[in-house]
Amino acid sequence: MNFELLNQKLKEALQAVFPMVAIIMLLGFSIVPMPVEIALMFLVGAAFIVVGIAIFTLGAEMAMTPMGDSLGDYVAKKKNLPFMVIMGLIMGFMITIAEPGLIVMAEQVADIPPFVLIVTIAAGVGVFLAIAFLRTVFNISLRVILFVFYAFLFAFAFFVPDTFLPMAFDSGGVTTGSMTVPFIMALGVAIARNNGKADSFGLIAICSIGPILTVMILGLLYTPAGEHFINFEIPQIGYTGILWAQFMGILPTYTWEVSLSLAPIVFLFLALKIFAMKLKIFAMKSWKVGARQVLEIFAGIVFTFGGLILFLTGANVGFLPAGNILGGQLSALEHNWLLLPISMIIGFFIIAAEPAVVVLNKQVADITQGAISRRAMNLSLAIGVAAAVGLSMLRVLTSLPIMWLLLPGYIIALGLSFIVPKEFTSIAFDAGGVASGPLTSAFLLPLAIGASAALDGNVVKDAFGIIAMVALTPLITIQILGFCYKIRSKSQI
Repeated sequence: MNFELLNQKLKEALQAVFPMVAIIMLLGFSIVPMPVEIALMFLVGAAFIVVGIAIFTLGAEMAMTPMGDSLGDYVAKKKNLPFMVIMGLIMGFMITIAEPGLIVMAEQVADIPPFVLIVTIAAGVGVFLAIAFLRTVFNISLRVILFVFYAFLFAFAFFVPDTFLPMAFDSGGVTTGSMTVPFIMALGVAIARNNGKADSFGLIAICSIGPILTVMILGLLYTPAGEHFINFEIPQIGYTGILWAQFMGILPTYTWEVSLSLAPIVFLFLALKIFAMKLKIFAMKSWKVGARQVLEIFAGIVFTFGGLILFLTGANVGFLPAGNILGGQLSALEHNWLLLPISMIIGFFIIAAEPAVVVLNKQVADITQGAISRRAMNLSLAIGVAAAVGLSMLRVLTSLPIMWLLLPGYIIALGLSFIVPKEFTSIAFDAGGVASGPLTSAFLLPLAIGASAALDGNVVKDAFGIIAMVALTPLITIQILGFCYKIRSKSQI
């Protein structure tokens, strides 16, 4: 085990999470006093999340990225379109049910069984991953794909119940998080490499469309009863043992859920390695190399497994109640407009703690050979998320329909695609899915729910949709970055 690399991951995770934790605790000790129980659970949850992110990102580099690259190579080299489509369906479905952000969001929707919502969303990712494969093979413009499907989505939205629209667009963002991103991006690189294409981005952008469509269809077929969201109760913690029990009590649940989520994709990888790809572990010349590769991937799977359990535990037990309480208290202030700037500051810093952002920035820097720096990407994402959270809280305060923001937002984003380099459009639409990861589900969504509930608003219409906004605004800010890059490049000629 590389302890030096693990130590580096821990430092990166701590640096990413600390600013957000500091802001929340400062608020909790000043203008919006937080119950001691919630503050303690938040701090312990933050510790779980730091360790979970560090272990998970290490595991993703060791296992999920190599698995995605290996499976992508195999699928592309078969040169069999029906096989490619089937594998896209299977891999997209299997990797999505392991996505922590999806699990967190599904457990906040009270009237739809989490299993139903997760399977519906996973099916959408599977279908559109297959479409993304075909797009790469036939060299179809990403802009054309996005125009066609988003035009269809907004037209179809007129027939979908209002209560499902925010949730549908939220699902498009939440599916492409810390588990899905490294796997799908590695798939994209392998598929593009084997088809002689330089642009490997765009798979995440296309996969984000599928869940929106399938949840809209669910809205036409499914008639829920009761509330659309979970009401949080403040646990009474008399001493440290009870606080610790809050976290330890949920660990077996997430251990089982993560096991069920990871098992299918691991089984698929091993089956293809052993039977289809004919890995000759016991061959005289290659058995040591083959065995070492398999053992390293298994070690990565173990890290991914442990990191996910810790992350989900910290997010659900520590962050969900804190976000809910903080949102309620901010909206109950005499000057409740403070909800906007404060939530924007939280949004600006929370993006740095999203595990998948690290993966995206590294791959963007590598593929563009440093032309698009991590710092520029981080700043563009942070500005975009801050704007998204501010607009979402404006919706909470004013009950502004979400379509009044999403429709013009996507028109602007798609319009920018005509004036920026195409690689920036691909990166921007991928980044939109990456930005709306598990921390957005675990803290920002409960923040909006708490604020809306305290104002006696319609939580379903006003609070849900914040993930969709977080997925939208980076499409604009990163393409603006691309436009600036284009202008600077011309001035240097």
